[in-house]
Amino acid sequence: MLVLWALFTVLSMRIGFAGVRDFGSLWRAFLAVFGLSEALEDGEQTILRLRLVRSLVAGLVGASLGLAGAYLQGLFRNGLASPSVVGVTAGSVLGASLALAALGGFAPGLATPSGGFAPLWITGMALVGALGASFFVLVFATRGGQLSVPTLLLAGVALNTLIAGFLAALQSFTLKNQDVARSILAWTFGTLDDRTDWQLWLVLGGLVAAAAAIPFVARELDLLAGGESDARALGVDVQRVKTIALVAAALATSCAVSVAGQIAFVGLVVPHLVRMIFGTSHRWTLPLSMLGGAVFLLACDWLGRSLFGEHTLRPGVVMSLIGGPFFLVLLVRRRKSLVGW
Repeated sequence: MLVLWALFTVLSMRIGFAGVRDFGSLWRAFLAVFGLSEALEDGEQTILRLRLVRSLVAGLVGASLGLAGAYLQGLFRNGLASPSVVGVTAGSVLGASLALAALGGFAPGLATPSGGFAPLWITGMALVGALGASFFVLVFATRGGQLSVPTLLLAGVALNTLIAGFLAALQSFTLKNQDVARSILAWTFGTLDDRTDWQLWLVLGGLVAAAAAIPFVARELDLLAGGESDARALGVDVQRVKTIALVAAALATSCAVSVAGQIAFVGLVVPHLVRMIFGTSHRWTLPLSMLGGAVFLLACDWLGRSLFGEHTLRPGVVMSLIGGPFFLVLLVRRRKSLVGW
């Protein structure tokens, strides 16, 4: 998985709006980033450095979404769960959309940043929206110190519906300004272009924090697969495991979506494929879903840009075209097991 991640990072760097670059130029530009070689001339170093940041962000976003999906599928004990279930993705998109509308002049009473601080404002608002959605469903689903997974699921569905209504109203409100409406629409499709260093560090921070929880819940999630009663009988602190898994999933998802927008189905497809190949033990499922998510998103992004060039589809669209049919196949295969879910 690590080798594939590195391979698709390099392949992704080769392709861009400025054309295809050879491997020699990529290697020299990479060494120049760390001061181990002379920088390329005529703007080539800047172009390849931007491509490197984009590729690294894409890999980290995919890793975050894959890990979050593995956490949630273990928590719900169902392979059809994904980060979008609990409303984190929708909350992030709403926050970014409100920031874009404010920057477009639709909130004249609100002082908004301009120039180079505008991307920071958008990402910050997206992160606030994602964390706010996570906090809402966590509080709503917790009563008397007990976290109810069915209530959490229903709260996520309700929140997704509510946010969808707000987004529709906001898009209708901003239709007269084509630039703002186009920006909001583009965010809902996901974007990996023009990412910056601080966005790279934001996603990395969320991923590291979420991955740090793996040793504390991997064994417990395996025991939870047999039911909460059996897990408690074996000494598992069920509420603690639920809280850690949910917070880790929400943190990884919120940081990723606040930087790249709405990219669906990575958290659904990748953990399922990992379990098919490597087994169901969360000791392996969680870290391999993280690596697999990075490989999956980078590979799909590279394939789309290789086939369509500058007319490539947005990553969220590509993931929906792949994940939608995959979800339907899973649904058909698991109809009997879903009766009692």
